[in-house]
Amino acid sequence: MTALITLSIMGLLLGLGLAYSAEFFKVEIDERIDTVTKFLPGVNCGACGYPGCAGFAEGIIDGEVDKLSNCKPGKDENYDPIIKYLSDHPNPDGTFIKISK
Repeated sequence: MTALITLSIMGLLLGLGLAYSAEFFKVEIDERIDTVTKFLPGVNCGACGYPGCAGFAEGIIDGEVDKLSNCKPGKDENYDPIIKYLSDHPNPDGTFIKISK
């Protein structure tokens, strides 16, 4: 009976520790990265200098990319929705990402 009580208490404490850790170490991901990634061609070729389209989208959101034409397989049909989306969705501080074709 002692073993059952000891294991139950340990399980409860470890579960609470995991729940706290999950909240404390949570990583916030900008939802705009996923949306911009969906607008890109999805070739994941790396010709832009980033590791795939998700990396390029993260570079756009972080302000590291200044020209969408760095995406070699992309065309205006990919660039125009991205520019429109970014003009409608500012950064958390209220500033807008300035990017050109």
